[in-house]
Amino acid sequence: MDTSYRGSADAETLRPIESKQTEIYRKKKLITELAFTNTGVARTRTESPGAGKTSTVPFSFPGLFDLHGALLYLRSQSLSDHSVYRIVVYPATSAYLTTVTVLAHEHISVRAGSYNAIKVDLQLKRVGKKMELEPHKKFRRATIWISDDENRIPLRIEAQIFVGTVFAELQSVRFD
Repeated sequence: MDTSYRGSADAETLRPIESKQTEIYRKKKLITELAFTNTGVARTRTESPGAGKTSTVPFSFPGLFDLHGALLYLRSQSLSDHSVYRIVVYPATSAYLTTVTVLAHEHISVRAGSYNAIKVDLQLKRVGKKMELEPHKKFRRATIWISDDENRIPLRIEAQIFVGTVFAELQSVRFD
């Protein structure tokens, strides 16, 4: 899988304006475009090859974030120990109630170096068609370490998903 993601947000409110995600698999390509308003989001999804199916689906819910806007919002918060943040995120095809709990401030070493970090717990609940909360089918929970500085760089992510535990770790960072 090869993927790219581009999102734009209002600089003052951090609310999303639009996003585009392209996923390239061995035999197909999916392009998901999201357009956000004050009342919700409109999604257009194109699949190719084949008929190049395109579907547009509106989702009404005020105050939605995309992935980009959600990360900008969270990194702008104080993130003090034991604080909890709940936001609704619409990353591609469904909305999720995202609960981020700050577990601790600690020191962590990753391949890119040693950092003072903020350790957070991430939980997701899918928002169903009738606005009921449902468990995520493939994601259980994640622990994320973010640098405790003005950059708030994701340093390490450990996620418990349907195949087991997977992780990603920052290999290097460069500021030009």
